[in-house]
Amino acid sequence: MRKLENRELGRKSIREFKRTGKMPLVVVLDNVRSLNNIGSVFRTADAFLVESILLCGITATPPHRDIQKTALGATESVEWKYFQDTLDAIGMLRNRGFKIIPVEQVEQSVSLKEFQVEKNTGYALIFGHEIRGVQQAVIDTCDTCIELPQFGTKHSFNIAVSAGIVLWEFFNKLEETKKRG
Repeated sequence: MRKLENRELGRKSIREFKRTGKMPLVVVLDNVRSLNNIGSVFRTADAFLVESILLCGITATPPHRDIQKTALGATESVEWKYFQDTLDAIGMLRNRGFKIIPVEQVEQSVSLKEFQVEKNTGYALIFGHEIRGVQQAVIDTCDTCIELPQFGTKHSFNIAVSAGIVLWEFFNKLEETKKRG
């Protein structure tokens, strides 16, 4: 085996990325405080062709040096918008027909593995504050909640890790629905 060089990876330019069809996914960051987490979510959103990121509440916005440190330019490729109130972002998404789904530990949550995506449906995936999670007022407006099963002593994953796991799973499930026609 030989490690591939960057020029061999066939990556899109920002211009090509913007013209490429996106997954019917929007990421909503509900009061995420860590600039590194925000940057990491941008980078993951770029990798999985996420339509956009909605930054809400105390979530910082680009340009910011600490966001850029982990985003590595993804703030230029991934569309984003800021909302003072997460509920306003959810209202806009609901009007566009998106299913609203926080990633949170709640009663009657659905395991990510068991969640079934629907063809021709857009999904808004909400990730919350690193300590308090997604606001209860936001959860109250949602269609369902997805939970990431965990088997150790910790109660949660880091936001950036959760986003990576969930977006990878949704990407695969949405690709599968496209193949089935």
